[in-house]
Amino acid sequence: MDNYKKFLIFLSKYELTNKKLESIMSIVEDKNIESIDNLIEDADIVNLLSSNEYHEMLKDANERFLSSLIANLEQSEVKVITKKDEEYPKSLADLQDAPMILYAKGDLSLLNSKAISIVGTRSPSNYGKYVTEKFAETLAKAGLTIVSGLAYGIDAISHKKALEVDGKTIAVLGGGFNHIYPEIHTSLANEIAEKGLLISEYAPFIRPTKYSFPKRNRIIAGLSLGTLITEASGKSGTIHTKEFALEYGRDLFAVPGNINSPKSELPNILIKSAQAECVLSGDDILEYYGIDKVKQEKKTISLSIEEEIILNLLKNGEQDFDYLAKNSNITVNNLNSYLTTLEIRGLIKRMPAKTYILN
Repeated sequence: MDNYKKFLIFLSKYELTNKKLESIMSIVEDKNIESIDNLIEDADIVNLLSSNEYHEMLKDANERFLSSLIANLEQSEVKVITKKDEEYPKSLADLQDAPMILYAKGDLSLLNSKAISIVGTRSPSNYGKYVTEKFAETLAKAGLTIVSGLAYGIDAISHKKALEVDGKTIAVLGGGFNHIYPEIHTSLANEIAEKGLLISEYAPFIRPTKYSFPKRNRIIAGLSLGTLITEASGKSGTIHTKEFALEYGRDLFAVPGNINSPKSELPNILIKSAQAECVLSGDDILEYYGIDKVKQEKKTISLSIEEEIILNLLKNGEQDFDYLAKNSNITVNNLNSYLTTLEIRGLIKRMPAKTYILN
């Protein structure tokens, strides 16, 4: 491992700003500094540090400490990527605030794959869950890597659906690998590390903070051709990702929703203001990029008259049992039977509160 990477591993322990890291590493290269001792003794570098940063580094400034950091990374099978490495994502390289270092677990080739980020509220409605699953499935099956932040709600749904259809996904963390947040997503993070890619600009032992999550959103936006917002309120943290996408010249897509639903406020506003492309299905995004949809065999499905009536009623959107019973003229017992059969065949999906939607 070269000194450039070793020094970045050492310096990333102290959560320095990206600008400060760049300045320090520029001095390291200009002066050809080759040891941790020399790094912390250099007057130009010391002048860049706060008093607390300097004294913290001074306690750790020895080769033995650095070797233990590197050994822990190797033992945990954590890969370290800097801007000098071939694996460093080209989509981030030219950004002014691109991370100097990335910690990674999983398939590094995904860093330079065609990707779409899917973001939104942490507490989606049934509609939000449904459309997120449909978009993630279509895009992942078409070969696009799904990027998100492992958070509750839209993030987790996107990752899970991509994995479910054997697609690829990248989770960008707001802290180190030893502190997965939310903790309940630890098993999901492990699965992503095994089948996709887990990345963070924070060393494994660093805990996430309320400031680190908005900061990591720049990586989510930067890695992607475009960002899709399926459902989010007007005050959602999703706004940070939206702003980064626009700042970086990335495409922005939004799914329209009920104008009376607070959870659809942000995508509706973005569509109205022409900041985002209005998309009704994953196919719209594939068409936008000229990507062929995965061809699937069409199976001939034989339906009874009653089943056709139910499916036609659901074309109007999510409906509850009482609505279907009233408008189908099918007896309650028979309706239950037909709904169960249609659900088993994968034609409809039962939602909470006994509502139904087309699948």
